[in-house]
Parts: sequence; structure tokens; C-alpha cells
Amino acid sequence: MRFLIHEVRLFFIALQFFTRVPIPQWVGYQPEWLQACQRYFPLVGGVVGVAGAAMLALASHWWPPVVSVILSMAFTVWLTGGFHEDGWADTCDGLGGTVSRERALEIMKDSRIGSYGSLGLILLLGLKAATLTSLASPQVSELNNAQASHIHTVLLAWTGMAVIWGHTASRLVAVWMIRLLPYGGDLAHAKAKPLGLQATWPQVLTASACTVLVAAGMWCWLDQSGWPTGTLMQALTRSALAMLVVGAVCWRWFKQRLGGFTGDTLGATQQLAEVAGLLAWLTVIHPVA
Repeated sequence: MRFLIHEVRLFFIALQFFTRVPIPQWVGYQPEWLQACQRYFPLVGGVVGVAGAAMLALASHWWPPVVSVILSMAFTVWLTGGFHEDGWADTCDGLGGTVSRERALEIMKDSRIGSYGSLGLILLLGLKAATLTSLASPQVSELNNAQASHIHTVLLAWTGMAVIWGHTASRLVAVWMIRLLPYGGDLAHAKAKPLGLQATWPQVLTASACTVLVAAGMWCWLDQSGWPTGTLMQALTRSALAMLVVGAVCWRWFKQRLGGFTGDTLGATQQLAEVAGLLAWLTVIHPVA
């Protein structure tokens, strides 16, 4: 029982650090818990994804897909404080040009956003919104189907699951990045320092198991509802492969430019992996003829 309570505490610590969700007072705090809670990063992503999917479903009762998607994205950004989006913008500013490693780190520590960061943020959020809107919007061939009256509900469910999976699995990629790369920034001003600068193999494996648990939960829900679980497995597989490719590219990029990861590059990795996963999901739900 003490073991279970401790694991719940670690989950709440991760949830408190990455979101605005209030946690119970009995959780308490010890500095070493910040290192151990890395294993629950994907579950925190699952919570954020469920919140985003719920907002998407709620907004769809009054507004068309594009508005619902924007509201869902805005809600998740508010819920996380734009933590990962800020990392992506800083990474674009620091690594967008051909400056030295030292200058890049200096730029990334600057709280102001530059032209590279602005462009990167606009393009990434725009691509994410376009992908989710395409997922939630029926195609002409689907509207001509005999079950066209249910197509909006079906697509909304697939889009909600894509949001949940994207937030969950993309955070696992960031955990792997911590494991596979050394810290490459300034230790005195490390944004990643509160949560530790290295992940152990048990933490990575636990984080991977949490990600599989979220996928299994979606599979069980579809199976109980009588939906095609084969489509889900195909979407999960393609999405995971896309995130794996993005993770490998980021690993090489950050190793060459910075010699390792920083807190900002972890946020960038999460954002890029999430968008790649959503794009792969779209190829399954709305394949191009």
C-alpha cells in the first residue's frame, strides 16, 4: 500500500509541474520525487489529452470543427501554461540560425521571442489546427454514405482519440530524449534541472508501459463499443512510427548543435512528435485516394 501511495504521489508531482491542475495537500513534496516522477510524463499527457478531447466534444455541440479545434487547442495550452510551445519557440530562435552553440544557448535563455520563434510557433500551431480540423471534418464521399447522419460523431471520436494519443505518446519521446542524450545546456540555468537531467532505464520502461496502457484503454473502449479496432491499431502504429522518426531527427539535431538536450528542446521534441503523430493518424482516418 505504501508503494502504491508513493507512485500516486509521483504522478501528482508530475501533474503539478506540467499543468495548472491543483493537487491534494496530502501529496506533500520531496526534492528527489522530481527525478522519479519522469515515469509518469505520458500519463500527464493523457490527462491533458482527455481534457482537450472533452473540450472538443463539448464545443462541437455549438460550433463547426475548425472552431471546436481551436477552442480545444487553446484549452490545452492554458492547462499546460504553454510550457512545451514555449520550448519550441525558444528552440526555433536558438537553432534557427547558424550561430555557435554558446550563442544558441544564450538566445534560448532569453524570455523574449524572436522572428524564428514566432514563425515556428505560427506554423506548428497552424499545422496542428489544420490536421485536427481535417480529422474532424467529413469528406464528400463520407457525406454520401448511407450512415452520413452519424459521420460527424464517428469523426469526432477518432479526433478525440488522436488528441489523447498525441499528447500521451509525444511525452514519451521526450522521456527517451532525456535517457539517450546528456544535458547540453548551462547547468546553472537549466530549465530541465528541477525534473532531473537524466532518466534511468526503469523510468523509461515505466513511461513506455504507461503509454501502452493509454493505448490499451482506447482499444478496450472501441472493442466494447463495437468499433473497428483494426483501424485503431493501424492509426496507433503509423503514429508511433512517425513519432519515432521525429525523435531520431531531434536526437541527431540536438546532439550536433548543442551536444545534448535542454529543457527547451524537450518541449520542441514533444511538439514536433505530437504534430507528426497527428499527421500519421490523419492518413489512416482520411487516406488520400
